Amino acid sequence: MSKIGKLPITVPQDVTVSVDGSQVNVSGPKGNLFFDIRPEIKVDIAENVVLVTRKNETKFAKSLHGLTRSVVANMVKGVTEGHEKILEVIGVGYRAVKQGDNLVLNVGYSHPVVIIPLAGVAIDAKENKIVVSGADKVMVGEMAAKIRRVRPPEPYKGKGIKYIDEIIRRKAGKAAKTGGPA
Repeated sequence: MSKIGKLPITVPQDVTVSVDGSQVNVSGPKGNLFFDIRPEIKVDIAENVVLVTRKNETKFAKSLHGLTRSVVANMVKGVTEGHEKILEVIGVGYRAVKQGDNLVLNVGYSHPVVIIPLAGVAIDAKENKIVVSGADKVMVGEMAAKIRRVRPPEPYKGKGIKYIDEIIRRKAGKAAKTGGPA
């Protein structure tokens, strides 16, 4: 049995989970999400608990068991609390400004870069931090990765856009020549 897959998912009172054929629907205060489950996996709903089981013991079914449980748990968390990723802009003259719903990045290019958020994702910029939030964990992660891709951090000075918890391995610069005639 999968360590993750066998864990039950508790459903808060303001969230409804339903299974329509091969689709799991989760709705709550922050939105509605759905996920298509594979035929090897079965999702049961009892009172305020969701259980994910597999129909057979094939290797493929075993690999989907924990994955499906994690996806459904992330959906329940997303419609109640939401998900967020925080990015940090580092560099002299680098800045992020919110204009309407869009994010405008000035990160060393000759032009400002405009990022248009995906549907269901909110972007907020304060000082040198960018907060990407939404109900769908996949969309939040995809949007954060798209923003980071504009100017990834470089290893010499650390300039660029990085996740708040990301550690950048720094490299030493050029070593000065020593000794010898000039």
